Amino acid sequence: MAGRKKGMEDTIATEERIGTEMQEPDGGGMDLNELLESMDQEPEETGGQENEELPELSEEDMFGKATAETEDDGTGDTGAVPETALEIPAEYRQPEKPKRTSRRKEADGQTTEEQTAEDNMDEDAPIEGESLTDGDLLEETPGDIQEMEICIVAQDFQERQTEDGAVWDSQTETVRGSARQAGAAADHHTPRARKTEVSVLTLESRGEVETESAREDTIWHEIHNAYRTRKILTGQLGGIEQTDSGKTIVIVDYKGFRIVIPLKEMMINLVQGRSPSGKEYTELMLRQNKILGNMLGAEIDFIVKGIDSKTRSVVASRREAMLKKRQIFYLDTDAAGMYRVYEGRIVQARVIAVAEKVIRVEIFGVECSIMARDLSWDWIGDAHERFSVGDQVLVRVLSVRRENLENLGVKADVKSVTQDTHHENLKKCRVQSKYAGKVTDVHKGVVYIRLSNGVNAVAHACYDYRTPGKKDDVSFAVTKIDEERGVAVGIITRIIRQNL
Repeated sequence: MAGRKKGMEDTIATEERIGTEMQEPDGGGMDLNELLESMDQEPEETGGQENEELPELSEEDMFGKATAETEDDGTGDTGAVPETALEIPAEYRQPEKPKRTSRRKEADGQTTEEQTAEDNMDEDAPIEGESLTDGDLLEETPGDIQEMEICIVAQDFQERQTEDGAVWDSQTETVRGSARQAGAAADHHTPRARKTEVSVLTLESRGEVETESAREDTIWHEIHNAYRTRKILTGQLGGIEQTDSGKTIVIVDYKGFRIVIPLKEMMINLVQGRSPSGKEYTELMLRQNKILGNMLGAEIDFIVKGIDSKTRSVVASRREAMLKKRQIFYLDTDAAGMYRVYEGRIVQARVIAVAEKVIRVEIFGVECSIMARDLSWDWIGDAHERFSVGDQVLVRVLSVRRENLENLGVKADVKSVTQDTHHENLKKCRVQSKYAGKVTDVHKGVVYIRLSNGVNAVAHACYDYRTPGKKDDVSFAVTKIDEERGVAVGIITRIIRQNL
């Protein structure tokens, strides 16, 4: 309160000083009432300051510095400016924004503001007949007057902004309410069709579910990028078809899309040099179809050669993919100057075909066959029992033949990757003991058996009246243990179950 009163006194002192400057040089003896009457009669005269230009005010001066000084130091020279300060002349006011209030509100507000200012002046005015001495008036500089005017302009600007914002918010809320009511009425009468796709409601919080169409679009985009970048893709060989013109094509499934590969692009080289004709050509085609039939379900690499976006048809080549892999892994060298595939290295291979005594694998673009004796340390009667098309196995490269990109050869085996345990298993057998086993092969009267304890056995005689055959379960009696060959020698006492 003390600071507010002090500010009122400073304001009155400033008004008296302005009024004194507006009078004639010898008008220093006017009392306060006469000064106020002169100000009310001629508010536009400002003592010769009409032609003076106020300095340009920055945003910091209008809202930051002046306000902070007024609030922090209530006893300074400028003092605290009351809410009902004197009005600034029209030439010093900033242009006001058009208000949205009615004329009646503006008239009421102006009357109230003038009445409040007059009441404040009457309260602090001296008693009639009392005169003020020169010492009672405060000495103020033009800088103090300018600073006070800045405070008054800033306060008036903030009040206008607050009033305009309140009016604008009320009108905006009214418009929004009308729009909501109109929208609700329209929805009640005519339901609108939503153009945006509705998201899938998932069971888990923030879960993501991909629709079938979105998944197909993603895969097609991947195939299209692979076609432009010549990237190698991997799919599963799913079928063999004959076209209307009699040509053989291979169907590869890649994440649900049908990939067509012509037979000549499968790189099945059964003959070298000139292609046969006549009967030989027919036999060649039968062999190729048989090989392709054994490869059904295998994983193969291919490079996309052409696409049709309308029907989403794809034509590819396995040959180019294999040649590209051959160049990278067999002919090119790494940073150390070594081939990536060399003798003695263990590599991963794909099983592309399985027969009874042999499997065929692909090792980075080169195919090779591995016999049953090189598949495991124990005897295998049928390779289907342990290997299937589409498996991935570890093999050890035994030799590599590098002539050119077209003529590359590899020899590999599987059993050298695993540990040799048949000598340890021999210790599990005892002479004159009987063990159960399964016949793996019969050759020239000699029966080869794999015992249940993992030992390889050879039988030269059979006490059963039936002739043992492949995959028969038999009872084997050990008569001798051959540690040099790593087998047990004995006889078949009986056939437990025949595999008919």
